[in-house]
Amino acid sequence: MAQPRLDGRSPSDLRPISIETGVNRYAEGSALIRAGNTHVLCTASIEESVPEWMKGKGRGWVTAEYSMLPRATHTRGRRDREKVSGRTQEIQRLVGRALRAVVDLRALGERSVLIDCDVLQADGGTRTASITGGYVALAVALNSLQKKGLISAVPLKDSVSAISVGLKDGRALVDLNYEEDSSCDTDMNFVITGRGNFVELQGTAEGEAFGRAQVDSMIEEAQSACMRLRAIQSAAIGI
Repeated sequence: MAQPRLDGRSPSDLRPISIETGVNRYAEGSALIRAGNTHVLCTASIEESVPEWMKGKGRGWVTAEYSMLPRATHTRGRRDREKVSGRTQEIQRLVGRALRAVVDLRALGERSVLIDCDVLQADGGTRTASITGGYVALAVALNSLQKKGLISAVPLKDSVSAISVGLKDGRALVDLNYEEDSSCDTDMNFVITGRGNFVELQGTAEGEAFGRAQVDSMIEEAQSACMRLRAIQSAAIGI
C-alpha cells in the first residue's frame, strides 16, 4: 500500500484550494487563489486600447504580468525594479499564452485585458495557481464588459486551469508543494482547457529519465485534477 505524502494527501489529492472573487474594489476582475500555502492575488484590468502593432486589426489582446512579493518565501527576495528576471519573464509569458488560448480576441474588440498575478506567499505551484486564478479574474472582468453593454456576449471559448504533477519514487503526485517540487524525480506542469485539451505541457527529468507510460499516467492525473479545478473556478465565478 502506497504511503501517504508528508502532508497526509494521497497521490491524486489537490491541496486545499479556494478562490475568492471581488478582493480588489478597483479592478474589473479580481481573484485570490489559495492552493495550500501558496496564495496568489490575480487582478484583471481592461484598457480601451491595444498595443501599437495590433491597432486597426479589429482584435483585442490579453497579456499577463507576474511577480513575487519580497517576503513570499522563507527569505526576502529583491523586487523586480529595473530588470525582470528570466524566470519571471517565462512565467508571465506562460500565463498570457494560457489565457489568450481561451479568449475570442476578435469578439473582444480593440481593447486589452491585463492580468496581474502577485504571489503573496509561495509553497510551490505559483505559476499554475496564477493561471487558475488568473482565468477567474479574467472571466469576471469580461462578464463586467457584457453587463455594461460594451460587448454582446462574453468572449470566452473555454475555461483554462493548470496543475503540476511530479514523479517521486515511481509514483505520480498531483499538485506539488515546494518540498515535493524540489525533491521529485520529474516535474511537469499542465495547462488544460475545460474541454480537456492541452494548451501547454512543461516537463523536466531532474533525476532519471521518464518513459511514455509514466507520461500517460501524469496526463491522466492532470486531466482529472483540472476537472476538479474547473468546478472550483465555476463556483467562484458563479456559473
